[in-house]
Amino acid sequence: MKKRIELTPNIEALFGTRDENLRVLEDGFNVNIDLRSDSIELEGSTRDVTRAEQVFADYDALQRSGHSFNNGDLNSMLRVLISDPNATLRGLAEAGKQRSFGRRTVQPKSLNQRRYLEAIEQHDMVFGIGPAGTGKTYLAVAMAISALLSKRVNRIILARPAVEAGERLGFLPGTLQEKIDPYLRPLYDALYDMLEPEKVDRYLEKNVIEIAPIAFMRGRTLNDSFVILDEAQNTTSEQMKMFVTRLGFNSKAVITGDVTQIDLPNARRSGLLEAIDVLKGVQGLSFVYFDEGDVVRHHLVQRIIHAYEEHKTRIADEPQMSLLDSRGTAGVKGMPSDIAGPTTGQVETEQ
Repeated sequence: MKKRIELTPNIEALFGTRDENLRVLEDGFNVNIDLRSDSIELEGSTRDVTRAEQVFADYDALQRSGHSFNNGDLNSMLRVLISDPNATLRGLAEAGKQRSFGRRTVQPKSLNQRRYLEAIEQHDMVFGIGPAGTGKTYLAVAMAISALLSKRVNRIILARPAVEAGERLGFLPGTLQEKIDPYLRPLYDALYDMLEPEKVDRYLEKNVIEIAPIAFMRGRTLNDSFVILDEAQNTTSEQMKMFVTRLGFNSKAVITGDVTQIDLPNARRSGLLEAIDVLKGVQGLSFVYFDEGDVVRHHLVQRIIHAYEEHKTRIADEPQMSLLDSRGTAGVKGMPSDIAGPTTGQVETEQ
């Protein structure tokens, strides 16, 4: 099937730098896009051409209505469209406008990010689990700010376990707050990125936004709040149980973590790993899992995560291969089979 689309200034903005968005459409929708002097020609199956044509129509309508796309949002939306056949460009753009994120426009950059945002809207407790750079914490903070600005909650509480790779609070100089702040800095960074610094400072001063180690949650019941537990893989079993039972009326909780980066001392079992096992059948909860394809940092980060996953798989397989070699290849462990001779089992079979 071939389809011709008239070339307009609104449509041309869709192409992207060096036509990169057109390449995404071609590869994702399996269509051929031919640029002419006054038109675009789409060629492919009827279904694929129809979907691609809808993207151009939606983009043109959005541009005419004054919608603007920032910071690679359009490219990210196109990738979401490719992953989800039921999604439309107009639907994704309008869903973004319905959420107020302060001075930022936050759009999901992958299908899992979209599922994550929808899960937070629809459930009172959500677990976001996946590698670094997938937007777990940033999107959770964005949704918290959206809930606060729209007056669906009265405050935001951001918590983190004060456990990192090798450091201990007691060895850091300063007061307790000065010791704690470096561990909570990523949460501050997300807040200052989405709200004016003066507004963040005012919210912090009035405890409308509270940032604290998870130990400070004990004994509290959190009503009318949006609560985020970041780096949850470094909670103990006791801390996780304490946190998930703090939820009060008209509140939401988002728990984020990366199970491949557990820094707990003495190999204590991660509270996040236990929660995945214990709570997976509980109604009203949602688990959203991210993978390397959701990484939105530098493209090298995605490849680095993939390399570590391959290394982990390779290391896990090595003991099994060694065991097979010792039993199948050699009759006596560590000796070649031609020297060791037949095993006991082989001798009995021959007799």
